This record gives sequence, C-alpha cells and structure tokens, in this order.
Amino acid sequence: MTESTVELSTDGPGRFRVVLDLGDGRRCPVVVGDGILEELPAVVPPRARRAAIVTQAAVPVEVDPGIDHRVFTIGAGEDHKTLATIGALCEDFASWGLTRTDCVVGVGGGLVTDVAGFAAAVYHRGVPVVHVATTLLAQIDAAIGGKTGVNLPQGKNLVGAFWQPSAVLCDTATLASLPDREWRCGLGELAKYHWLGGDRLDELTLQERVARCVAIKAQVVADDERESGRRALLNYGHTLGHAIEVAGRHDLRHGEAVGIGLVFAAELAAALGRIDAAAVDEHRRVVDGYGLGTALPAGLDHDELLDLIGRDKKVLDGGLTFVLDGPDGLEVVEGIDPELVRRTLEAVS
Repeated sequence: MTESTVELSTDGPGRFRVVLDLGDGRRCPVVVGDGILEELPAVVPPRARRAAIVTQAAVPVEVDPGIDHRVFTIGAGEDHKTLATIGALCEDFASWGLTRTDCVVGVGGGLVTDVAGFAAAVYHRGVPVVHVATTLLAQIDAAIGGKTGVNLPQGKNLVGAFWQPSAVLCDTATLASLPDREWRCGLGELAKYHWLGGDRLDELTLQERVARCVAIKAQVVADDERESGRRALLNYGHTLGHAIEVAGRHDLRHGEAVGIGLVFAAELAAALGRIDAAAVDEHRRVVDGYGLGTALPAGLDHDELLDLIGRDKKVLDGGLTFVLDGPDGLEVVEGIDPELVRRTLEAVS
C-alpha cells in the first residue's frame, strides 16, 4: 500500500493547490482561490457521462461540469440532513438513470457536502463525488477528508460513510456573498485550527487561511483516514458544540457552538491541570477575536448536555471523553469525571 502524502503548492498569486494522496491510486486535489469554479470540468472524472448536481435553492452559485447534468435540490437546515433526504436523492438519481461511472457534484456548504457525499457513497455502492464548497465552513473543514453523514434524533452525523471526493474546489470569491451568520459559523471551525498547527491564522490573507486549514486537515486525514487515532483531534471543541446544537432552544449555528466548545475545553483542561490560565486566555482571545460568543446560551439544561456528551460518537469506553489541550498539544482524554464536566459547564454559563 502506498504511503499517504500531502502536497501544497502555489498555482499563482492567491491560488493554492493541496493534493491529498491516500495511496491505492486515490488522489484528491483541493484547489483554493478566487475564480476557480472554471476548473470544474477539468476535475470531473473522465469516464463520467452525467453529473448529478446536489445543491440548495439558496446557494447563489451555478456550475457547469462540462457534461450532461441535472440539478437536484435539497432542503435547507439540519432538519433535512436525514436518511429520508438520502433516500429521496438516490431515488431521483435512479429515475434519471445515473450510473456507477457517472458522478455527483455537491455545490454548497457543509450540509450539502455531507449529504451529497453520503448519497454518492451508497448509490450503486459508490459513485465518484466532486465538492464545490461555497461556505467558509465547507472550504476549511466539511468538504475535506471524506467523512459524510446525516443526523438521527439521538445525535448529529450518527449515520454515514467514509467516501473520499475526487476533487474539491474552494472558490474564495463565493465567500463574499455569505450572510454574516454563515461567515461566523465558518469562523468557529477556523478557530480550532489555531491549536492544530495553524498558530496565528488571523494574521494571514483569506486565501492563505483557507489553504493552510486545508493542508492541516489533509495531513491529518492522510495520517488517519478512518479516525482511529489522530483524526479525532479535528473534533476539538465539537463534543460540547454538537451537544449544544442537539439541545436546541437557541439560535446558535454549528461554528458558533464550536467556539463555545473550544473555550469550555480550555476551561476543562485547566481544571484537570493540563494547561495554565494564560492558555485559557489565549483560547478566549482567539474566539473573541473572531466575534464569537464564549458562554453557553441561557436556559440550556446541564443534565441534558451531559447526557448528549455521553452519547457522542467519539466517546470511548471508560467515561466521558474530550479532545483537550495539554503540555504536548491536543490529545484525546478519556475517563473524565462527569461532575467535573458539570462544574465546568457552570463556569462557561
């Protein structure tokens, strides 16, 4: 088996290309920069005769894959990130006559790339998928790495598959039209990369930030494609973040919840003696600097949050599990006392 590698190169001023080589002939180029939507025909698999374009009505981006194509629109919001949506898409693909050698093109944010990727993974037991990421969240995280999935009432992304895209296009020009809330959602994910090797990302240009995050995530995926070890570190801030999202009764988006999750994780690490107050302050500086909140929404039930944390798919045997900062950087920490978690929840309320 060929060793996994990641290549980062510059295609020109403000343009970057990250190539994730997973071995066994699987290579995924990720192209970052303004105006790179024009490269879509070049990254569509050469055998494909048709492309099923999965998107949402509100996504203001039209694409031309250079082959016969049809648009399939899914609903907006987490309520549509379900097995029912996957079933409906696959039925529509079959009615149109999409074959295993054709392809799916996901155009939109993280919800679209998750759904389109999962539908591609299960239709005909797997058809190629290309992602056109149009939000900051999708460009730096959701569209990269091949994790796909949908939600159940019991939690987020509990049903899914690992299905690597053939290519990902991150046209940073599409970010100019993002609503403020969608932008903030991406900033929550951007913030976590400060502790994954991104250091002071806030000092880079937009294109450099996106390319740097893509390269970091691609390297983690190359090292641990199936999330058996290091890839779990990409979930920094997400265990509480996902619990906040499922608990509902607030207006927070995913990235905003992750921002709170990062501060909570820092406070929990400090309570365990893993980091000092200055490290906690740095977490708050970064999250505050991106204009994100650092406190739990009023009215959330801590017992419910603890229950949801205990059900998280990243929880391992031996008690509550979190990705936490420490003297050697981020690592997965198991067996954390639920009462300490409860006290820390109170500290960020």
